[in-house]
Amino acid sequence: MKQGGTPPTGKWVGNPQGGVKTPEALFLPNPMLRFSATADRLRALSGDHPMAEWLTFMADLSDAQYIAATALAPMAPIDRSLIDRSVAGRIPPLAADGHHRNSAWRDGLALMLDALEGSSLPAPARETIIKVRSSTTETIEDLADGFLRDTVRGADAGPALYVAAALQVYFTRLAGSLDASALRLLPQRGLCPCCGSTSVSGLITASGDAPGIRYLYCSLCSTAWNHVRAICITCESSRKVSLQEIEGGPGIVKAEVCDDCQTYAKMIYQIKDTKADPYADDLATLGLDIMVSEAGWARHAPNPMLLVG
Repeated sequence: MKQGGTPPTGKWVGNPQGGVKTPEALFLPNPMLRFSATADRLRALSGDHPMAEWLTFMADLSDAQYIAATALAPMAPIDRSLIDRSVAGRIPPLAADGHHRNSAWRDGLALMLDALEGSSLPAPARETIIKVRSSTTETIEDLADGFLRDTVRGADAGPALYVAAALQVYFTRLAGSLDASALRLLPQRGLCPCCGSTSVSGLITASGDAPGIRYLYCSLCSTAWNHVRAICITCESSRKVSLQEIEGGPGIVKAEVCDDCQTYAKMIYQIKDTKADPYADDLATLGLDIMVSEAGWARHAPNPMLLVG
């Protein structure tokens, strides 16, 4: 099933198959919608937000991702036999740490940087873009490997942000080209069935034939997959899982914390706002991250767009 098909409301709500009560196992991303939706939501959330300037910058970056996602040539189809073998072996077919990248991902990076240069960027961002443009292909590919293997050095965080954004475009387009019927959820339910990455947040649906279902959203390829609620997505325990939120807040985003493994993950409740976006709303609620981390819980996995604060 493709995201952005014919859901009742919003872009990733419930089950678009009328009359089917069992929730879809996964939704593949629609690159035409994914990045533009995040950009629109970030701008809507920036308003009088204390981090308005940063959220606006992230919206500009999402717009640049959209331009790259829509301007690049169509992705070559992946050999179905390779997908079938991966799925049979319970391995994600686009495994981020083993996938042989096509050089087209760097074309996407160049398109993004071109688009950003037309935006009102702060000086440090412009300086970083110049640094990325002047880097060798080998350096850029090393940064990509470092991001995918979680070995980026602090000194490289600035350039790695743009590399990560380009890799999101590349893997989202790849995932969007797959056949959802060929895929299966992984035994490690907290990992993306397409690329094996961790989720950036979860979204609790508000409508459709099976409202109240939780979908986790991949931090790399934007695939959404079903995960049972009230079970820790890190250690799969259900004994000591609870919700934390900022008192007096709108209740759209809550932290699901686990006292067994001392981790937390963001959960977004669409019933509170049907326009909520799993990527934008995560970035706009860093105050919640600070609150739960100071209380002793560690985040399940980082948002790649937080390489630069």
